[in-house]
Amino acid sequence: MVRFVSGIALVAVALAAILLLPVVALRVLACVVAALAAREYLEIVDSPIRAVVLAVALCWVSSGLTIPGPQLLLMMALLWVAAEVLAANHSIAQATSGVFGAVYVGMPLGMLVAVHALQGWRATLLLLGTIVVSDSSQYYVGRMFGRRPLAPSISPKKTIEGAIGGFIFGTAFLVFAGSRMIPFNGYAPLFVLGVLVVGLGICGDLFESRLKRAAGVKDSSSLIPGHGGVLDRIDALLFAVPPFYLFVRNIS
Repeated sequence: MVRFVSGIALVAVALAAILLLPVVALRVLACVVAALAAREYLEIVDSPIRAVVLAVALCWVSSGLTIPGPQLLLMMALLWVAAEVLAANHSIAQATSGVFGAVYVGMPLGMLVAVHALQGWRATLLLLGTIVVSDSSQYYVGRMFGRRPLAPSISPKKTIEGAIGGFIFGTAFLVFAGSRMIPFNGYAPLFVLGVLVVGLGICGDLFESRLKRAAGVKDSSSLIPGHGGVLDRIDALLFAVPPFYLFVRNIS
């Protein structure tokens, strides 16, 4: 019951934010989510918590319709690593892990706001709906037909059959809903986009599962009753946002 109630509350808050808040407010909200998720990641991998600041900065910059250029990203990464190693006396592994976490969490959440700014709430809900349909299909198809494990050493409950169900239903949802919710340039591009979004979403889920397994923890935190942490709720989304963002920029 706790999981159900908190899940409904999360959906209601997300819908209200997407439908009612202006873009500036969404940028602020995305930065708050980025700070919470980045902190969870940094605690899991035992990196300096101050990298949360970098995650928030990348989220804010990326939400401004243009992602940082590679030169700017490289400069920010090098300066951050140098400061952590030389000034704070952290190891190179800890410092670079912190930079990765900031990019991993901050930029996709910023891109999600940029999607909203470029194509409005319909595009944002299309992406989120695709992830939800894919995740739900993986779960239910896996329960009914799952026999072969997808990644037994990472997430024993995930099955190949469940992943196939996620690809079928998630891609179908994006193709048919996308043809009505965003500028339509044919079914083929939407099909390719659907496969990328679903496939990368599965990778994002497994990636976070691998992080938690390596750290020996079940959830990224206990912030959300019955659901774990913020990172647990957005792990698939973080990997799925970039191709969707690039697609939306191309049609805008």
